[in-house]
Amino acid sequence: MRRLKKFVASSLAAVMVMGLLGGCGGNSNTDTGETGTNAQAESTDGGTSGGTGSVYYLNFKPEQAEQWEKLAKQYQDETGVTTKVVTAASGTYESTLKSEISKKNAPTLFQVNGPVGLASWKDYCYDLKDTEIYKQLKSDDFALKNENGEVSGIAYVIETYGIIYNKALLQKYMDMDGAVVKSVDEINNFETLKKVVEDMQAKKDGLGIVGAFTSAGMDSSSDWRFKTHLANLPIYYEYKDKGIESTDAIEGTYLPNYKNIFDLYINNATCEPTLLSGKTAEDANAEFSLGEAVFYQNGTWAYNDIKGNEVADEDLGMLPIYIGAEGEENQGLCTGSENYWCINKNASEEDIQATIDFLTWVISSDEGRKAICDMGFVTPFKTFTDEYIPENPLVTASNEYIDAGKESVAWCFTTMPSEEWKNGVGSALLEYAQGTGQWDAVEKAFVDGWKTEYAASHQE
Repeated sequence: MRRLKKFVASSLAAVMVMGLLGGCGGNSNTDTGETGTNAQAESTDGGTSGGTGSVYYLNFKPEQAEQWEKLAKQYQDETGVTTKVVTAASGTYESTLKSEISKKNAPTLFQVNGPVGLASWKDYCYDLKDTEIYKQLKSDDFALKNENGEVSGIAYVIETYGIIYNKALLQKYMDMDGAVVKSVDEINNFETLKKVVEDMQAKKDGLGIVGAFTSAGMDSSSDWRFKTHLANLPIYYEYKDKGIESTDAIEGTYLPNYKNIFDLYINNATCEPTLLSGKTAEDANAEFSLGEAVFYQNGTWAYNDIKGNEVADEDLGMLPIYIGAEGEENQGLCTGSENYWCINKNASEEDIQATIDFLTWVISSDEGRKAICDMGFVTPFKTFTDEYIPENPLVTASNEYIDAGKESVAWCFTTMPSEEWKNGVGSALLEYAQGTGQWDAVEKAFVDGWKTEYAASHQE
């Protein structure tokens, strides 16, 4: 974990230095060698095989559905290879994959979210060690390997999340008499964050906002922000204390901290906690984008939904998610990947080769790299030179913490034992927020549920 965090941090820093020179360029004259702009490798090294296979990509990210569909059509028009993209609805990827993989025309390309995801799908993963997409990784840290050392998955995007904030609204607050802080640099721990948020909520009318935080919607389009991404923090600090990278039984040492930050979210927001079951990710995004809220827990991927509204690019910043852990003043943002491409080894040889060809084209052609750049992705591939770096102020914010020497928070949620565990925690969180359940139920779902689900997922 420590080696990966260090590599991710240095990669993002290098990427952003180049990114400042320009982003998402079109037809480049850059010589990228054998995997250059229009180069085509051969056979299983990843080039266009000229075979009769087809590609079916089951996409995980609804926010990029249209862009993937457009890219697939572009590839199909260019090569004549039938290329289909289907996007699972938010929060339904595992169930959709289970349904689709059993069909005659199953996905040839799918994704898993890390070691736990691989444990469920390892019998379907083609070994990618001889493919060009593996050879073009900047580091083996981004290759997901099984117990036999086979390359079962390859990370295709590095992302960062935290508490996105509106700099203009925060400055408006800091200019008020009696403001708790006068600089955003003073907000470097939970205690200070709590004081600022509660004071802003009390002064919301003067600030012209509806709430300090956006609504913490608990429907399937939004609850992952809290049952997965927010839940990462107590797991990260417990792992850090113990010097481990996974566990069969979480102790829940930092669950009181988890409660404190969740309480801060739901009690200082644009709506009452009792309304959260009906609030969506779209609601939260709109509240922030229209300047109705100052703070919004989300990640670099949210930029495409935020841009072009009321919040200017120069007013977008991101704070770490502070929970009151010791030493958090040196904490950075949560950076990592849960997006690993896997090729279905049960597909025909022609379809496997066609899928390898498609991915090679995506990471090496002008069209593919520009599309990935336009999706806002920072990738771990050598082929993404400076003209294919996204212009995203939230990525810039991430880089600022890295430059300042802050410690990035690892994505430990990839070790969560199952989707069922997440759902149990999410249901308990909603009951707690609505006042129809107690926090004890959240702790039970977190700790007892972890042990149960881990045991179930590791049965021989």
